[in-house]
Formats: sequence, structure tokens, C-alpha cells
Amino acid sequence: MKKNSSKKFWYFVGIGAMLIILMMIVASVMQVGEHLKGVHEYAPYVFYALAFILVYLLIIRPILIILFSPSFSIGTTLDKNPKREHRVYKRVAKRILEQEDLPEGMRTNINESMHDPYKLRDALNNVYNKHLKRKLNKTIRSHAKTVMVSTAISQNGRLDFITVIVVNIKMIKEIVVLCGFRPSYRNLAKLVVNVFVTALVAEGLENINLNDILPTSTMKMLGEIPLIKPIMSSVIEGVSNALLTLRNGIVTRKY
Repeated sequence: MKKNSSKKFWYFVGIGAMLIILMMIVASVMQVGEHLKGVHEYAPYVFYALAFILVYLLIIRPILIILFSPSFSIGTTLDKNPKREHRVYKRVAKRILEQEDLPEGMRTNINESMHDPYKLRDALNNVYNKHLKRKLNKTIRSHAKTVMVSTAISQNGRLDFITVIVVNIKMIKEIVVLCGFRPSYRNLAKLVVNVFVTALVAEGLENINLNDILPTSTMKMLGEIPLIKPIMSSVIEGVSNALLTLRNGIVTRKY
């Protein structure tokens, strides 16, 4: 009973966080559209159409890919009775076989083990430990770098918010595609909350005041160096957002 209550709680929280994210993005789009009315009467409608296409491609479509992937946990590859998971193993194996850079030995091993749940379990476990983990780590680092550079350069809090949302969703989608499966809905809801909080932090960091985090003596010393304060502020923003993105990626990999 408690387990079901916990699931429902995370479902509601995850859906609520996603709705808030979409509402904030829509509000930003509407605000820009209002400003475009002074340019041309049809300019807002063109902008809304482009915004809808971008939202679909960058947010909605990746989410659909995640949701329609088979649910699976790396922990189940160690299941003592893999027969009950054999059907899921096969779905995951077929997705992994679609990867062009999969080593030929691993590809052959999976194909030969397809009809034996025990051998297939071991084959998948071998792929995850010796091939996928390295690719997952590379993917996570790559997206963290993207967030760091983008938010460090950007001087707009809402743009940072949207950037973090888009990059984190893309990262989670790529992790799901690489693994061939998605986390459970409850864990997905937790990830949505993590991404939402990360985006809110990114937006809030835009108003960071170095005087609040650095000693007065340090600020006086830095004040003598031209342009150092805005550069330091941007670096802190970028690094902070990158670390939070790394955390989201590691949590996703764990799920």
C-alpha cells in the first residue's frame, strides 16, 4: 500500500513539474510574441509556429521516445530467474543490436544468446559493463559541457532555464536510446523533478552576487582586475549548472 502511494505521489509530482515547465516556456514564448507585434502584425504568428516546432523537436519528441522505450533496470540483469524477464531482455537486445559501433564479438554473443534467457542476461550484462558504461559517461560529460558553455555565455535567466531543460532532456533521451530501455515511471518522475530544479537553479544563478559568496578582501583584490567580476560570475554559473547536469546524468545511468 505504501509502495503504491509512493508511486502515485511521484507520478503527480512529475506530471506537475512537467506542466509547470511547459507553462513557463509558453509564457516566455507569448512574451516574446507580444514584443514582435510592433515589428509586423504576422510576426508573432510566425514566431509561435517556429516555437511550437522547436518545442516539439527538442522537448516533446524526446519525451515520447523515452516513454515508449521498454522499462528495464540494469539490476534485473542479475536476476536469478531471468525467464520472467526474457521478453524484455529480447526487446532491449534488439535495440542494442541497432547500434553501429557495437563490437562484433558482443553482437555475435547477443545473437547467439537470444533464445536462452540465462545466456542473454549474461550477454547484456557484459555489454553494459564493458561497452555501454563508457559511452554513457562520454554522453553525460558532453552534455554537461554544453550546459556549462551555454549558460556561461548567456546573460538571460529564462534562456538558461530553457537551455538546461532542453539539454537535460536530450541527455536522458540519448542515455535511454544507448541502453535500449528507460527507467520506471516513478524514477522518470524523479528525473523530471531533478531537471526542473536544475533549470530553476540555472535561472536563479543569473542574479548571483559575488559579494555574497566571496570574502570582502578577495572582492577588493578582484576589483582591481578589469572585467573579472562578470567573467567570474559567468564561470560560476556555467560550472554550477554543469555539475548539476552531471548529477542528473549519473542518476539516470543508475536508474
